[in-house]
Parts: sequence; C-alpha cells; structure tokens
Amino acid sequence: MPVPQWDGRPRWDGRPERFRPPAGFVLLAPVVISLLVQVPAAIAIAAWLHVGWAAGLAQVALAAIGPLALLASRRYPGPTVAAVSAAALVDVLFAPDVGPPYLALAFAIVFAVARGALVWAVVSVVVGWGSAIVFGAILGLSWHPFRIALTTLLLAACFGIGSFVSVRRLRAAEFRAEAARRRQTAEQRERVRIARELHDVIGHALSQINVQASVGLHLMDRDPEQARTALGSIKDTSKTALEEVRSVLGVIRSEGDAPLAPQAELAELPRLVGGVRSPGFEASLVDRLDGAPGRAVQFAAYRIAQEALTNVVRHAGATRAVVTVERVGDELQLTVDDDGHGIGAADEGGGILGMRERALLLGGSVELGPSSLGGTRVTARLPWGASP
Repeated sequence: MPVPQWDGRPRWDGRPERFRPPAGFVLLAPVVISLLVQVPAAIAIAAWLHVGWAAGLAQVALAAIGPLALLASRRYPGPTVAAVSAAALVDVLFAPDVGPPYLALAFAIVFAVARGALVWAVVSVVVGWGSAIVFGAILGLSWHPFRIALTTLLLAACFGIGSFVSVRRLRAAEFRAEAARRRQTAEQRERVRIARELHDVIGHALSQINVQASVGLHLMDRDPEQARTALGSIKDTSKTALEEVRSVLGVIRSEGDAPLAPQAELAELPRLVGGVRSPGFEASLVDRLDGAPGRAVQFAAYRIAQEALTNVVRHAGATRAVVTVERVGDELQLTVDDDGHGIGAADEGGGILGMRERALLLGGSVELGPSSLGGTRVTARLPWGASP
C-alpha cells in the first residue's frame, strides 16, 4: 500500500494542502484492524476452551463476517451497519463471553452516520442491542447492569464520533466548493482583463492600419511620398501592437505579475495621438499636468485615451479630436473631444464598457456627453493615488 504524502502544493488561500490519506487506506484500515482484533482472539478462545473444530470454525467465521462486511461500507453504509449489527448480535448471544468487543460494529456505526445513513444506524443498533438484552435474558445470560450501561455509552459514543466526522465532511465539501468558486471567479476576472487588453491593443492598431492603408491606396499614384508615409505608419503601428500583444500574452505564461505593456503610460500620449493623424483628420494633445500619478492610473488613462481615439476614428466621422489631461483636485481628468456626429446610448459597445471597467477598478468613472467641438466628449476621472 503506498504511503500517503503531502505534495506541498498551496491551496487557493495560500496555505499548504492538508494531509489526506488515500481512499483505499480509509476503506481497508478499519477492515484490517477489526480482523486483527477479532479473528486471532476467536482462534485463541476456541483453542483455550476446547470447543471443537465445528464450533471453533463457526466462532472464527463469525469474527470475520463483520470486518469483511465493512468493505461495502462506502457504497452501502446502511445495509452494512445492519449486517454488522446482526453479526454482532449473534456473536454476543452465542460466542463465549470472553475476549475483545465486536470492533467492526463501531466502525460500521461511524461510517454509516458519517455517510448519511443515520436512520439505518439508529434502527440497526437499537434493534440489535435491544434484541441482545431480551434474548440474553431468555437464554439465561447474566450481564451486570454496569456492563449494559457501559456498552450503551460506547455505542452512543460511536454515534457521536460519526456525527463529528459527518460535520467535518460537510465543512470540507463546502470549503472545496468555495475554493472552486473563488478560483472560477479569479479565472473569469483574468479572462475579462486579458480580453480587455487585447481588445484595446488590437482594436486600436487595426483601426490605424485600416485608415493608413486607405490613405496609402488613395494617394499611391497622386502623391507617392504621402503614400510612403502611410505605409511607414502602418509598419510602426503594427510593430507597436505586436509588442503590446506579446506583453499581454506574457501574463498568461508568467507565474508572477508580468508588466502588461511598458510603453502604456502618459508619457506615450504624444506618440499615441500622433499615430492617429491622417489626411482629413487632425488629433492634438493638451497636457496640463505638472506631475505624474501612479503607474496604474497612467496605464488606465492611456488605455482609455487609446480606446476613445479608436472609436473616434472608426465611428465618429470626425475631422478633429483633442485629448486633454489635467489634475483636478485629487483626480486625474482625461477628456477626449471630437467634432463628429456624436454617439447615442445604443452605440455604446464593448469598447466603452471596457473604458468604464478600467475606471471602476481604480474607483473612478467614465462619462459620455456632448462636446464643445460638436461631437462627443469622453471624460474619465481617476483617483490620483489609486492602485490596483
């Protein structure tokens, strides 16, 4: 039989996994213990009293029936306790009144109560022990009242032990279910976070590539130099997007908290804004900051600005966009204005939801409203000192 060992793996709460013996050990140990206690004693008593071969074999068989019946206790705990109770009744009535107790009955009671067969255990033990007292008197067996009281207390103690084990089993099941729910919740949060990062990175990059490719095709013959510039912009955008996607996917492979995108901070806003400029569309940055907030706030603000500009380029039909960053009290305020056709509640898709999720994670907010330029204003307010 293999020796059970603790593998040292942490549980969801960071504590080491509690030692749990193999299922086979839990099933076989009571059988072996009961056999070692009852069968050798039955053989020794039969030899000592010279009861003869037939009676001796009957005593040994009776001593072995109960322990062997425990093999069915996992699947059939109720019938098992009934069968062992019957064997114990025959043993107490007809076997010699010496030797160890019928230990298999104690294990059968504990297993039955622990595994939910309480009614089976109560009925079997009450009927068995009551029958033993009644038939014992009929057969002329003389039992001291103290022996009857002690046996009753020991049987009650077996029920108490079974109830304790049952409660522990229920708590362990609840603990495992709660751990599974927490793991599932954590995994779901991680999937949502990664999906949000990929949406922002890939969505912005593809929008810019689409715009610049359209410009390049339109100006290929008329203005080759401008078309070359558009192709260069496509190259730079795709290179940056590839680096950011690799950074996001690196989180999946890493066991620690790998940085999502080192370049995604407020210092990179000029590059971000400059990357969306194209013939017929002008974007500008108004930076009124005299300091920098924490890394988490910078990252969220960058991604919100990126998604807002992506929406302007793809959906607004705008010719101009203005990104403004400033500190207002204890908040970083980011606004993105455009002169497009505006956006209604029905137009709010996953990108806007992602912006709001980013802000909420830091205790901030994102609001949409009319812009002084005639289109839509996206306003993000993030606590200056927030951390994830």
